[in-house]
Amino acid sequence: MSEPFKFKQFTIHQDRCAMKVGTDGVLLGAWTSLENNPHSILDIGSGTGLIALQLAQRSVAQTIDAIELDENAYEQCVGNFEASDWSDRLFCYHASLQEYVEELDDTYDLIVSNPPFYTEDFGSVSGTRAMARQEHSLPFEELISSVAKLLSDQGEFALIIPHKEEENIVRLAGQFDLFPKKIMRVKGNPTSATKRSLLQFSFTAQELKMEELVIEIGRHEYTPEYQELIQAFYLKM
Repeated sequence: MSEPFKFKQFTIHQDRCAMKVGTDGVLLGAWTSLENNPHSILDIGSGTGLIALQLAQRSVAQTIDAIELDENAYEQCVGNFEASDWSDRLFCYHASLQEYVEELDDTYDLIVSNPPFYTEDFGSVSGTRAMARQEHSLPFEELISSVAKLLSDQGEFALIIPHKEEENIVRLAGQFDLFPKKIMRVKGNPTSATKRSLLQFSFTAQELKMEELVIEIGRHEYTPEYQELIQAFYLKM
């Protein structure tokens, strides 16, 4: 049974979720820009609710919605929301993205997603995590087209993906008039290959801000940049 993951201002219970708390989600929740002062936020594929909770901690948004397809993860997300200090601002819907788009008339100022629908080889991922990624797979095209419908005119969209998908995502987003505002490429250590890309888009074309983040100098020896980014959340940072 998975132990609860305690952050500085909230706790994540994750024993019913295939996708556990991981660096990807924490990075996205910490890195996503709130410059447009969002009043409403949507987390697509919320899992444990981690990113929505991070954004509740960081923002004054009155509406923070999440959608989660897996029933066990949905129920766990609801529990994590209700146990937090921001339960009055957080709400999780048990639905697919397709269902949600069809039923919703409102738009959001910020949409985030740590997608469980990787296109990379599942060979390195075993058991329930691989199943979670495959069973709930959602093509990037469908994600981007749905986001374009759900995003307000001044809204922004942030996600984290395998680095090798970066060019593809930027191209797809461009088809829906979504332009990259900032991109951060993440490496595990100074000599490793770039593993992840975090991207934030808006409907307004602007000068692109490019960043690189190295997580560790040595084993458990974290870079100052990484520590600064996530210190508001991890207990030991």
